[in-house]
Amino acid sequence: MRSGAGRQQSMRYSYKTRGVCSMLIRFTLDGDVVRDISFLGGCDGNLKAISKLVDGMTVDEITGKLAGNTCGSKPTSCADQLAVAVRAAHDGKLAAE
Repeated sequence: MRSGAGRQQSMRYSYKTRGVCSMLIRFTLDGDVVRDISFLGGCDGNLKAISKLVDGMTVDEITGKLAGNTCGSKPTSCADQLAVAVRAAHDGKLAAE
């Protein structure tokens, strides 16, 4: 948790995915910076790599890079679901744990 005037508290979130192999995404949002991302289910190696690559990025950076990515014939992907999740948390549409 950060301290000081004008700073937001770190909050932990869980997002139930839709239309992909992973079942759940967990992450911490510290203001607009996303950290400590983990996926339950899905392609383990790829999702660990995505989690490491985007750790420390802002919500805008993550959504700019990952929103709209698809997986095979699916209209979404685990990466796209991460973008949806962090945007929902940032915009107050996802309750913190």
